[in-house]
Formats: sequence, structure tokens, C-alpha cells
Amino acid sequence: MLVIGWGKGGKTFAGAMAGAGRSVAIVEQSSAMYGGTCINIGCVPTKTLIHDAAQRRDGDDAAEFFRKAVDRRDTLIAKLNDVNLHMLADRDTVTVVDGRARIVGPLEVEVTPSAGGSGLAEHLIISADTVVINTGAVPVLPPLPGVDGPRIHTSTSIQHVDPFPRRLAVVGAGPIGLEFASMFRNFGSEVTVLARGERILPDEDQDVASGVHELLTEAGIDLRTQVDVTSLEDGNDAVTVHMDTPEGPWQLQADAVLMATGRRPATEDLGLEQAGIETDERGTVVVDTQLRTSAEGVFAMGDVHGGQQQTYLSLDDHRVVLDALTGSGTRRFDDRVAVPATTFLDPPMSSVGIGAEQARSEGLDVRTVMVPVAGIKAMPRPKAVGDPRGFIKIVVDSSSDQLLGARLLHVDSQEVINLLALAMRAGVTASELRDGIWTHPSSTEALNEVLAQLS
Repeated sequence: MLVIGWGKGGKTFAGAMAGAGRSVAIVEQSSAMYGGTCINIGCVPTKTLIHDAAQRRDGDDAAEFFRKAVDRRDTLIAKLNDVNLHMLADRDTVTVVDGRARIVGPLEVEVTPSAGGSGLAEHLIISADTVVINTGAVPVLPPLPGVDGPRIHTSTSIQHVDPFPRRLAVVGAGPIGLEFASMFRNFGSEVTVLARGERILPDEDQDVASGVHELLTEAGIDLRTQVDVTSLEDGNDAVTVHMDTPEGPWQLQADAVLMATGRRPATEDLGLEQAGIETDERGTVVVDTQLRTSAEGVFAMGDVHGGQQQTYLSLDDHRVVLDALTGSGTRRFDDRVAVPATTFLDPPMSSVGIGAEQARSEGLDVRTVMVPVAGIKAMPRPKAVGDPRGFIKIVVDSSSDQLLGARLLHVDSQEVINLLALAMRAGVTASELRDGIWTHPSSTEALNEVLAQLS
């Protein structure tokens, strides 16, 4: 077995195959990425910074507080990186190869060694019965003048920005952009978010998008919509962001700019065409429902095959491939339902399923409820921790009483959403959730009162 890239799915698949007695090679181009994006530059480090940012008080120096938070982040990530290396490297049937992989033929990969890596010869050829492409995704930078300037950052480099930006501009209002906007505002930056659309969260119900907009605005974040950034001009003390707006040209000066303009599959220069592996115009690997590519014996896991970019979906991908190779062959990746997601604002915004607007557009008869957290009597947990902001919105099918979707913006929403997702997958009705018995004080028990208000 050959795994290219150390993402969540790939490393878990490699461990499972090694445990089954298979010989496994895993190729990773950077020793800083043992464990994959989530461990090293994604989920864990950013949520560590988000947590620490929320602890800052008005009297704390912003730059010093940020520096200490980054130090804690780096210490934690170094430990996780080392654990991830040894969880595979210490197994007798696993070979870890530091280098850049390129497919040169059917089930054959050439590896160019990484600087300071495992001491390979100039090149190494690895052949295998099964190849798994698990190279993840990389940030997309728009082709703007000045986008390569020293004060322009991606979601990776902004985590070590130096000096600390007193003024931060965030280009893009998706989950990544809004998370960093919320984080740096809590660290003490003046934050301006620049969104191209008429509103943030265009795929959400209008009342949900408005609720999030209001929360971020009250936190002191300047949200600008219908803004088209045209260029970035680096100066002696700041970067000037030039943009077009409905009112005409506008300029904004910032100490740093985060380009949160999306991510694309990391498939460039992998030599996929050499193996007859089909990709689309964005470089996304085309797969069937069992994650097989168009080349015999080659699978793709995680962000490289498109769809939602979530580490837990990459983990589930490994189950699909494992079942295709060693199990019944019945698992699919396209039959997943009720996949939850959380954008870690302050407090976090969690979602599952569809909104009321989409449900009605599909001809469904729905009942909905949207309640501000501060007004939910049977939800003392947010009040006890001093943060009763946010709302709960739930959409239910009128005829079946089944949950169709939920949007939660409140303390602990990243945990409560998992219960609602499980209820949707298991067919638990809204009435059963309404009458459920939950621990107290908790955020979950809000379901008793909220679901009783369905209209």
C-alpha cells in the first residue's frame, strides 16, 4: 500500500493496513505536516488560538497576548506532530518517506527527497498494489496586483503574523475568513471583513445570516459587503487595499491582509495524467462512489476529491476505501446524511441539514422555530458562563416530524449539533427530542423549550 500525503484519512488507512499485516509506505513532502492539515495548520492550531483569544481582557497588551498564544499553539502542535510521526514510523510494516511524490506510471511513484528529510538517494521509485492520493487542499490566491506582498497572508501564515496587526483586513467572508476575523478581534485587532456578495453567508436563511452579521458587528467587526478588491499596494507602514464598491472606488489601510478566498485540491504536479487519473478543471480528482479514481488500484481521500473540506469526512473516506479493499464493498461516500459543521466564531456557529428557504423551495411543508438564546429560560448554561448571545433555529418536516436542519449560534453549539445530526440519521423525531431528558445545566436542554415552540 502506498499513501501520498499524511491527512486524517490517509494516516488512519495506513495504520489499519499495517495492523492487518500489509506493507505500507506513506510519503509526506514536509516533516512539518506529519498528521496532516488539521493537526498542523488547520483545525487544532486555529481553535487553540481562538480559545486563547477569547481569554484576553481589556487590560492585556494585544501583541504580547498574541505572542504567548502562538507559543502555546506551537508547543502543542509540535507534540501532536511528533505523536503522529511515531504512530506510523514505529510500526514494523510502515515506511515513512520524506519527499515530494509524483506518479510516473501505473501504481508507480517517484519521490524527490525533501531537504533535511530521511536521507534518501537522489530519487526513489516506489511501486505498490494500491495507491491512495491524500494530499489535501491549498489556499487559493486571486490574481490581484500586489497579492504577493509581505503583508499579505493565507490562513497558514497569518497564524504567525509578526508584528501583530493592529488593523487587519480579511478578504472573504466564508467560514475561514469569519473565524479569523472573530479571533483577531478578540486578540485586539481592528478588523474589517470584505465580502463580494450582497450579504455574508448567502447560502443560509436570511434571518440566520442577519443574526450572525449582527453578532459580529456587535463584537466590533466592520463587515463590508458588495466589495470587489482590485489591488493591494504595499507601503512603508501599511498595505492599502483598493476596491470597487456600489458607491465607487474605496481604499482601506491595514497592517496585514488575510486572503480567505477559498482552497483548492493539492494535485498540481502530481503527475496524475501519467497514471490516467481524471481530474476536473479545478484539479479535483474524479472518483466513483467508493473513491476509486479512473486508474485501476488508485483511490483518493479527503479534500482532493472535492466536496466539503472537513477532517472528519476524510476520516470517513478511509472507512469507505477500507471496506472496498477488505470488507463487504457496500460503503459509499455519497450517501452521507446530516453531516454537521461548525464555524468557530465567538460563540460558535453550527449547522446541519437544510434551511427553511431551501426546504420550501423543494416543495416541503415545514415548521420552524428561531429563538434568541437570552430568552430561553431552560438554557442556563450560557448565562452561567456569562455569554447568552446567539440563537437557535430548527426546521422540521410538518408531515413526518423529522428534523430537516438546524442552525445554532451559542455556547457549546459544536457539541449540541452532533446530537441533532445523530437524531436526523437515526430518525428521532422533533417531538422525541422535545421530550428528551438532558443533563442540567447544559445547552442541550434548550431543546425542550425551543422545540415546544415550533409553529
